[in-house]
Amino acid sequence: MDHPEKSKYKSALKENEGIETPNTTNPSAIVRYQQRRKQKLSAQNIVSRIISGDKVALSQGITLIESLNPQHQIESNAIIQGCLPYANKSVRIGITGVPGVGKSTFIEAFGKLLTSTGKKVAVLAIDPSSSITRGSILGDKTRMEELVKDENAYIRPSASGDSLGGVARKTRESIILCEACGFDTILVETVGVGQSETAVQSMVDFFLLLNLAGAGDELQGIKRGIMEMADLVVINKADGENIKRAHQAKLDFNRALHLFPAKPSGWTPKVRTCSAIEQTGISEVWNIIEEYTQLTQESKYFEMHRREQNQYWMLETINENILSHFYNTPSIKSQIEDSKKAVQKNEISPFAAAQKILKMYFNQKS
Repeated sequence: MDHPEKSKYKSALKENEGIETPNTTNPSAIVRYQQRRKQKLSAQNIVSRIISGDKVALSQGITLIESLNPQHQIESNAIIQGCLPYANKSVRIGITGVPGVGKSTFIEAFGKLLTSTGKKVAVLAIDPSSSITRGSILGDKTRMEELVKDENAYIRPSASGDSLGGVARKTRESIILCEACGFDTILVETVGVGQSETAVQSMVDFFLLLNLAGAGDELQGIKRGIMEMADLVVINKADGENIKRAHQAKLDFNRALHLFPAKPSGWTPKVRTCSAIEQTGISEVWNIIEEYTQLTQESKYFEMHRREQNQYWMLETINENILSHFYNTPSIKSQIEDSKKAVQKNEISPFAAAQKILKMYFNQKS
């Protein structure tokens, strides 16, 4: 029997009746949503939005380009073809340098300078991928806090994957989309010195090498091949107590550059100092790039170089597809696995095993 005092009170745990939720579903809104979903899959729709300057559509297009899904590759080819007539109206600049040189800080200061003059800047930043997990931090958007908020800037970090020189597999095509979206200055930031930068040079007009002073023997730290590619060497962090060392490094690099053969562009590489933190020397970098562009356009080298790059990428695409087809052929995949075991057991030499696999592949094609 309940206690008389307790019977006067209702349990606090009792659930009161709630208000009935009104039916807010709008059939026309559902139709519009479904239409937008269908539009996202339309290459033609993405192209028209990219051409109109839609950065969301630009990101969607680049995502399709980077996808390994065969269906996405068909769509991405249609997008690239649709954007191609609106491309090739920019200056493409490759930026590389030793780790810790301040590439992201420099690019943000450089990009803000350009947008302040009315330029539209796209940054294709290539983040290093782990060779073990294939993962990537993709942290450039967090490092370029001011530039990422700029209406006239677009930053797209991509994982480098297994691409030569740390250049993402589809960066070349991404450049075309950025140009079609109205970006007149494309900055391609690479992983850094230590890998071959040939792939970078084959997709840009101007190659900029960032370096540090006072970090040991600067000239020994840079490979000869990269020095030969550089159109401009910039000694960053030329501020505070480092100014004197930066100027000494500038003299050293100037002497080293004179030992290299003349460039086919007719351009004489230059060396400058700057401080991305204090934003000094940044405008001079752009002035030099404009000087280079004017010189090479007048000599017709600019367009000739671009035509050569197109040929290079055609051949690279053929090579990439041949490799992909080879390694994805089921019988070859099976034979490779069997050959690995045989090689490990010393039953066959690596060279003989490779010849056997290749012979098997070419016999299938004949």
